Order: sequence, then C-alpha cells, then structure tokens
Amino acid sequence: MGMVLLVRHGQASFGADDYDVLSETGWEQSRVLGRWLAARGVKPDVVLRGDMRRHRETAEGMAEGAGWPSAVEADPGWNEFDHLGVVSAYLALPENAAPDHELDRREFQQVFERATQRWTGGDHDEDYPESFPAFRGRVAGAVDRATALAGSGSTVVVVSSGGPIATACGSLVAPDAADPALVWELWGRFNTVVVNTSVTRVVVGSTGPRLLTFNEHSHLDGDLLTYR
Repeated sequence: MGMVLLVRHGQASFGADDYDVLSETGWEQSRVLGRWLAARGVKPDVVLRGDMRRHRETAEGMAEGAGWPSAVEADPGWNEFDHLGVVSAYLALPENAAPDHELDRREFQQVFERATQRWTGGDHDEDYPESFPAFRGRVAGAVDRATALAGSGSTVVVVSSGGPIATACGSLVAPDAADPALVWELWGRFNTVVVNTSVTRVVVGSTGPRLLTFNEHSHLDGDLLTYR
C-alpha cells in the first residue's frame, strides 16, 4: 500500500506585515518534524507542497532536519483559502463592523470562526473570489494527484495548510456527504484543531485512499505546540 503524509505548515507570522512567512518557532517546528520523521524511517519518494511561502519554508526546514534531498514539487491545489478575504467579507457587513483596534489572536479566532461559517454556508458564494464548493473541488483534485503518485507502495509527503487538510479529511471520512451543514461541521471540527507541523496519514490501497491517522504531533511539546 502507498502512503500520503499531510503536513500542516509551521507557525506563520501572525500580526506581521507578511503573514506568509514562518516565525522562528515555525522554522524550528519544521526541523524538529524532519528529524522525527527521519528517525522513524520515512523516506519520501515525492515531496509536494502548496506554492505559498510558508509551505516552501516548511518543506525546506523538514528537508534540513531529515537530511532529505531538497527537490520538491509545487502543486497550488494544496494552497490555503484566502482567509483574510473571507474575514474581510464578513467584517464588511454593516452588522459586523470591525473594532477600531487590531484584533489579537483570541479576537481574530472568534471572528475567523464566524466568517468561515458564513463562507461555508453556501448562501453567499457570490461574495467570494473562491467559493467553498470551488475550494473543496480544488483540494479534491490535489488529493487525487497525491494519491495517484503514492500508487501501491510509494510514500508522498505533502506540505499544506489547515484548511485543505481539514477538507481532505472530511471528504475521506464522509465521501458521500451532501448536506452542507454536515460538510461544514466536519470541516470545522478538523480545521480548528490542526496543529502546526502535525502529520495526517492517508493510506492508499486497492479500494482507494483511507484516513489512517489525524493530527499526529508527538514530536512537539512546550512552546513548539501551536495552532496558529
């Protein structure tokens, strides 16, 4: 059987001018993960990543820690959704006016959850450059490409973000889910708990891909355990 390891990127730079850059903690998380995987004999046949900077830097940190070759293939299907655009669309509504100060992490998380619930609800798709159904379709294509590369015996490591990983997991545990409320519930439950540089394993066999583990993060402790 083949194996796909879905890795969430290391901690990005919340509150900085450019969020899409790993923090010092994010770099260290990536190197620690690489050493942890190498110690367990993981030698990927293919390493894929989204084409966002935090994906590239996480892949670089992993390769440094593991001693893997640096060759990595970019697949933008693994990119995160435009979370700032989703939040901005929510705050643009008169009833949701943004406060007159910069949101701290706790406040941002509260707004983020309400904004993504609106985005995933299906009633306001025209407000977003990429609707939730379009996002799910994009990720589904990326999952198909990764699992095809895993074949019957290869190991594929994918560096992505919480949103795509949550989408992939929701589709794997409930592939026939049609109720928008259930789809959002699954996505939300996975997305809110994905740890930075956690590993989610998808086994690929004769019956297709199946979720084997979710959100492994035993390589992290103390200040290295982060969610945002």
